[in-house]
Amino acid sequence: MPYAEYEHLLFDHKPNGVLLVTINRPEKYNATNERLHWELSKVWLTVGEDANTKVVVITGAGKAFSAGGDLDMVTRNLDDYWGVLRTGQEALDIVYNMLNLEKPIISAINGVAVGAGLATALTADISIIAEDARFTDGHTKLGVASGDHALMMWPLLCGMAKAKYYLLTADFIDGREAERIGLVSRCVKAEELLPTALATADKLAAGSQLAIRWTKRSLNHWYKAAGPIFDLSVALEMLNFVDDDAREGVRSVREKRPPQFPSAREGTYQEAGPGNVLRSRKGIE
Repeated sequence: MPYAEYEHLLFDHKPNGVLLVTINRPEKYNATNERLHWELSKVWLTVGEDANTKVVVITGAGKAFSAGGDLDMVTRNLDDYWGVLRTGQEALDIVYNMLNLEKPIISAINGVAVGAGLATALTADISIIAEDARFTDGHTKLGVASGDHALMMWPLLCGMAKAKYYLLTADFIDGREAERIGLVSRCVKAEELLPTALATADKLAAGSQLAIRWTKRSLNHWYKAAGPIFDLSVALEMLNFVDDDAREGVRSVREKRPPQFPSAREGTYQEAGPGNVLRSRKGIE
């Protein structure tokens, strides 16, 4: 797919074989609608076929890196079985296509990052974040299981204890804390972010290309070994879209209030059967 056919990604070929990719829906804080979500899954294949690019830097236009899934897209998925399946496959493709691209990817996380945007930011081989940038996995606050990338990667990056805390609570993490616990490679002042990312890209572009690419390939087997965990997390996230909790999660975001999930009401659910599967008391009765 030629670069000119992408609608929400901008491409700037810098010297030395460095390609700057900018997520470009600033009026929506670069939230992913159907088109952008699809483009983030495909762009790595295009870069792989670009003989003039050795290193990729990806950032966001305006104040955000990418503020997660566009709420209109999420709402449509609540009633669209095939849309949910498509979104799930693209979520897998975003991560696996980034891992399989042998050229190194650097993320310059300039602002809020959530959902598919966060997956892109943290799946990058080197992640550099501004001190005041914040991110959250965010899934559980929307009433769906954590999917995208986090269950595969966060336990390796920051350890199981921190991964469980932040993925279960969906609390926000700022740049300094993200660097402290190991979720990102570096944290710098906002004005230094893009220059630092581009300087790092120049350093990699001047290095031994096969040595760098094969080192990336080998390291990524740590992630690929956790592939079944990732595949399951995406499947369970998509399954959650048929549940009333997801509908309440979307409503609460639109109404800017804390969610009141149906599954959290006392007496609504009980554990029963193999694997402690939740069953509705009403359904049992």
